[in-house]
Amino acid sequence: MADMLNGFGNHFSTEAIIGALPVGCNSPQHVPFGLFAEQLSGTAFTAPRADNKRSWFYRLRPSACHSPYKPYNGNPLLRCSDVPASPNRLRWDPLLIPDVPTDFINGLVTYASNGDVAVGTGICIHLYVANQSMINRIFFNADGELLIVPQQGSLKLVTEMGVLHVDPLHIAVIPRGIRFRVEVLDGPVRGYVCENHGAPFCLPELGPIGSNGLANQRDFETPVAWFEDSDEPHELIQKFQGRLWTTTLDHSPLDVVAWHGNLTPYRYDLRRFNTMNTVSYDHPDPSIFTVLTAPSDTAGTANIDFVIFPPRWIVAEQTFRPPWFHRNVMSEFMGLIEGRYDAKSGGFAPGGASLHNQMSSHGPDRSSYESAIAADLKPYKIIESMAFMFESRYVLCPTRYAMESPLCQPDYDNCWSQFKKARVTHD
Repeated sequence: MADMLNGFGNHFSTEAIIGALPVGCNSPQHVPFGLFAEQLSGTAFTAPRADNKRSWFYRLRPSACHSPYKPYNGNPLLRCSDVPASPNRLRWDPLLIPDVPTDFINGLVTYASNGDVAVGTGICIHLYVANQSMINRIFFNADGELLIVPQQGSLKLVTEMGVLHVDPLHIAVIPRGIRFRVEVLDGPVRGYVCENHGAPFCLPELGPIGSNGLANQRDFETPVAWFEDSDEPHELIQKFQGRLWTTTLDHSPLDVVAWHGNLTPYRYDLRRFNTMNTVSYDHPDPSIFTVLTAPSDTAGTANIDFVIFPPRWIVAEQTFRPPWFHRNVMSEFMGLIEGRYDAKSGGFAPGGASLHNQMSSHGPDRSSYESAIAADLKPYKIIESMAFMFESRYVLCPTRYAMESPLCQPDYDNCWSQFKKARVTHD
């Protein structure tokens, strides 16, 4: 695996061949080795300096060298939502590993979306399964950046800017427009993808927490320059305005010899998250477990928050320790990487998912509730568990596939049935 440069949101410079990076001028008249200079902008040119995202590439060929795109019809399950939003609580079993050769592109299945990709709001949520690597196929997403959360099996993300190995309990973010392929390293793979159409992911503000805690900048890793000099034909697939398009190149487009900038893929090990928690009473809001956030035009209300529920000590006194019953203005799509989620005793399996839309009543199932109110409140540690949540300001509309799939659990509501009425009497 390529060496990594630590940091988050910093400016990086890296070259696969010494001397390939120009000095002083981003686009000199004569680029070293006859390479082609190209800028990739992830924000508007006039975005404030602190928010501006862009990188300069020095590559073997201009990326403009391709024929017209045509619609790609190889995956009908990667699409925007096509049925009305549902107020019902929804939960799904894990996707089944396919028994036919399937790569990452053809193994993506859209479960829900919101907002409007045309105006740069909202998200799409996909799950993926694959049992083979992408061979002479490259993908990029013009609609938004991709947050990839592996649940089973390791991925090798071979990008224009270098190589990232991503195992379960890691995440990776691929910026909008970055070309890459996904290679399967150790058998079938499965996981989750959040496609962010809004402002790029960033670290949340820490506020009263202070200067340390949650995800630390130094733990985010970016790749060093690496390039592929191949003249074999490659299929280039892009997602544009909710649809897939394809063209054919006579070479590999992963031919960036050197680059510098602050728009880059990165990975993060979720086990490095510095968990904050209560040491007195009450169950804290899940916002203290935010790894990344994509802000919206409303302060404090995200287009998408990526929140995890990692191993941690539970010590609160006189407190109902699992998540309480609640209704939120934010919509919650949950996944489980490993272990068991402490608010559900069964039915929510690793690789599965649930959706609780805006103002949907939800909380612990009956078994978890009864165990929690009867528990001896001694300190204990949640171990070998990692659940997460994609939390969005907008209502999530499921796809027809998600609503009609046999993986959708028809009896999910039953987990809140048969709660006994509280016994109270009037004076």
